[in-house]
Amino acid sequence: MPAATEILAGLETTAQRGIVIAGLWHVVIGAWVAAASQSWRPSPRLAGVMLVFPVASVAVVAGVFGEVFNAVVFTALTLVLAVIAARSSLAEVRRQASSWSVGALLVMFAWVYPHFLAGHSLFTYVIASPMGLLPGPTLSLVIGWSLLGYGPPSRAWSLTLALAGLFYGLFGALRLGVWIDLGLVGGALVLAVRGLAPLRLGERRNLEPAS
Repeated sequence: MPAATEILAGLETTAQRGIVIAGLWHVVIGAWVAAASQSWRPSPRLAGVMLVFPVASVAVVAGVFGEVFNAVVFTALTLVLAVIAARSSLAEVRRQASSWSVGALLVMFAWVYPHFLAGHSLFTYVIASPMGLLPGPTLSLVIGWSLLGYGPPSRAWSLTLALAGLFYGLFGALRLGVWIDLGLVGGALVLAVRGLAPLRLGERRNLEPAS
């Protein structure tokens, strides 16, 4: 395994050179936030498919920058989440009141992820944190939206994302010394608890594939 300093240098290079891509993701997510604030409620299937795209973006970017491990893991994660999303309901998603605050905090955390952009102004963090580029902020984003209720109400979806979030959050904090990734760990744990909890009747119905 590469040394922590080597891994950190590679991640910083990706964040620095991919600022334009990150900026585009901020525009996309900003549009989604604006739509959600106007009570837009996509189906779990559509929401799940939309959340797959930033995950796929990480896989592509990792491949371009030679980060083989992240490319393989996020390609596999993209495929698994895409299958789960495709099997989800076409009914309207429902806001998750019990985990809304955690979800909102995770989305904001991903939006201004304060790492890997050394030498840039605070404004750059606001418009170009490495969402869609690096695992930590991207998983924080997707887990955050899932906790907000924008995603398949599926145990498989929740536990798959929670496992990925726990791995990358703990690795970032304990191996790389990126202690802010403990925020990702906390969000992943909340999603795991929700995924393991007994499903309510309405959620069971939403799990049924549309005919």
